Amino acid sequence: MIQPAAVVLEAPRLRLEPLAERHVGPLEAAARDGALWNIRVTSVPAPGETAAYVAAALDGQRAGHMLPFAVVEPVSGEVIGTTRYHDIVSAIDRLEIGYTWYARSAQRTHVNTTAKLLLLRHAFDTLGAKVVGWRTDNFNFASQRAIERLGARRDGVIRHHALRRDGTVRDTVMYSVTDGEWPEVRAHLEHLLARGASRC
Repeated sequence: MIQPAAVVLEAPRLRLEPLAERHVGPLEAAARDGALWNIRVTSVPAPGETAAYVAAALDGQRAGHMLPFAVVEPVSGEVIGTTRYHDIVSAIDRLEIGYTWYARSAQRTHVNTTAKLLLLRHAFDTLGAKVVGWRTDNFNFASQRAIERLGARRDGVIRHHALRRDGTVRDTVMYSVTDGEWPEVRAHLEHLLARGASRC
């Protein structure tokens, strides 16, 4: 039975640290890099909404179904985004990765591939997860491509599934990686990083 707990996950060029109230200001600054809240198919908090966004994530952590992280550039200490485990179902060793967004200057770099490798390695190799999932808006084609580049398999679409920020209802595209698939996915991600992939 998986039992995720707050932990720092590190690579030479990236650090994921437990999300805390002290990250509110830096996350607002990261979101301003690209005015990310204007992207209709994401959940990036608008200016003035980041404190509530962080509070909701920490509430989810206390309830046991989320584990949120700040994504940090380790040399400068700059917060460049956030991600989290969510929909944690300990009884069946399942969790999902989501609520992921990065400052525009960090997009299409090594950041997403590195963060996903850290999260997947911790989920499978440390926590003993049997499956890791992702979900995204049916119109968030960039997110779908990014998830597919990781090596995740598309499971299907849940129709009329969730409210968007603008009040419309989205279909949700579901993806996953199983523990049996993880060794090949890990090798794939390590290969991408070794060759300096910049669009992952």
